[in-house]
Amino acid sequence: MKAVILVLDGLGIGAQEDSHLFNDPKTCNTLLNSLKKYLQTNSIYYFENLSSLGLGKIISFKEGVNYKDYGFLDNVNILASYGVLTERSKAKDTITGHWELAGIISDKGFPTFPNGFPQDLISEFEKRINRKVLGNKVASGTEIIKELGDLHVKTGYPIVYTSADSVFQIAAHVDVISLKELYNICEIAFDLLKSYKNGIYLTSRVIARPFAGNNGNYYRLNDKRKDFSVLPPKTTLLDIFYESGLEVIAVGKVSDIFANKSITKSYKVSGNLNILNKTIEIIEQDFNGLVFSNLVDFDTLYGHRQDPIGMVNALIEFDKNIMNLVNKLNDDDILFIVADHGNDPTDDSTDHTREHTPLIVYSKARNFKRDINLGFRESFSDVAKTIFDYFKSYLKPEFKDLIDGKSFLDLIF
Repeated sequence: MKAVILVLDGLGIGAQEDSHLFNDPKTCNTLLNSLKKYLQTNSIYYFENLSSLGLGKIISFKEGVNYKDYGFLDNVNILASYGVLTERSKAKDTITGHWELAGIISDKGFPTFPNGFPQDLISEFEKRINRKVLGNKVASGTEIIKELGDLHVKTGYPIVYTSADSVFQIAAHVDVISLKELYNICEIAFDLLKSYKNGIYLTSRVIARPFAGNNGNYYRLNDKRKDFSVLPPKTTLLDIFYESGLEVIAVGKVSDIFANKSITKSYKVSGNLNILNKTIEIIEQDFNGLVFSNLVDFDTLYGHRQDPIGMVNALIEFDKNIMNLVNKLNDDDILFIVADHGNDPTDDSTDHTREHTPLIVYSKARNFKRDINLGFRESFSDVAKTIFDYFKSYLKPEFKDLIDGKSFLDLIF
């Protein structure tokens, strides 16, 4: 018996009531605004499989629009139940979104640095590593090594940069700063962020970004990337499964999000289709437990880079391939398709957007109730509580109160 969580990273479905508190307009809507932009220059694509899983009904329910205008069909058999998730955590970043899906509602998020890190922090970091640094700004990882790669090779100074997420990233050429030394520099940065000024600048992750190549042809060594992540502050669904002797398998960047805690196996695959195919490969195996996969391209390639056409093309690719996973599920497996935040590529910012996210639930079980509108859920953590109830025969009852959320299992079985 398996629970599968597929996170369509950044695929929000419309502003939450509190979006203004996060400097996001009421008009932000990653999915709908991307589809509108796509249809301005492209023929309509009919989402046959996602229609059967209820995504069109979610759009209609959430936004009051005719989903047929956006390529969703009404003459299909609805296989799943569906609803709208609400983020309760006081943040809109990847880490807190995933933590909330796993049962932790966070009182505060991690800081972001749209203007680069404070100079006093950088000065202290330079002192501790006995080197100056380059960069210190928001940047794409591929672009900043193009911009500063030559200067880095000449000076030996590591490149420090951040993004719209709460991350402290350090890039270095492997022939200039060895992997061992780069990882040590990242450990120094992580320790500094945790202790300096009582941790007010602590980011969710410090990431080592090694690269190679020559002038004009620098490239990242993604398989040598290393993340130093903050541990979840409380018990998660992953902890409960792990302590109960069940498998907890992470695909994509999920293991980094949870600081590798309570994970039995991790597959750091990149690319939406590769991640989906690895998830399919995993669920064909015989085990009991949780599979947690993050399809990151929606966020990193299309949301942050403000590419609504790419966003829709990624959704089309997902539509064409999702039934390969659905068809491999066993009768006692349960699938959740969700998102961790919004990232509207049509707004004025490259940052995440405070949005509701989709909830699609599917099982082949005979007693599973299909085409049930689960409404607006009070938190992402309702997913964790529902999975707990589904696996209750494997779990100690007293564990249930350790995670946040409200189960909706009785609505679908």
